[in-house]
Formats: sequence, structure tokens, C-alpha cells
Amino acid sequence: MSRKPRLFGYALMLAAALLAVAMRRGVLTEIGPFPVAAVALLVGMVGVMLVFTDLMVRGLYAQVGAAKRGEGEDKGG
Repeated sequence: MSRKPRLFGYALMLAAALLAVAMRRGVLTEIGPFPVAAVALLVGMVGVMLVFTDLMVRGLYAQVGAAKRGEGEDKGG
């Protein structure tokens, strides 16, 4: 499995934080027809979703792998 989705999620969360800082300082108020706050929330939520999904899938694969190793030891012993 690749770590690319998690790293991309972290990048999206960083982009959301930078958008929030730019909005707070008054540098940026809108991105096209959308307010910066809405774009920052959307980008941040997608980033968090990618990170948590990747971590949950890795945990699930680890549990399945541990269960398979446990079955192999039970049959072999």
C-alpha cells in the first residue's frame, strides 16, 4: 500500500490552514464565487477524510494479517 493518499490528505489540510490564515489577514476574501471559509472547510474535510481512511484501512489490514498469523500458529502447533 502506498502512503500517497495520506500525504495528499496532509497537503490538503495544510492548504486549508493557509487559506484560513489568508482569510484572517484579509489578503483573500473570495475564490471565484465562493467565500474562502467555505473552500477552506471543504478542502480541510477532504484532507481529514483521506488521512483517517488511510489509517483505518492500514489498521484493518494489520488486524487481518495478525489473525492470519494466529490461525497459522494454531494449525501448526
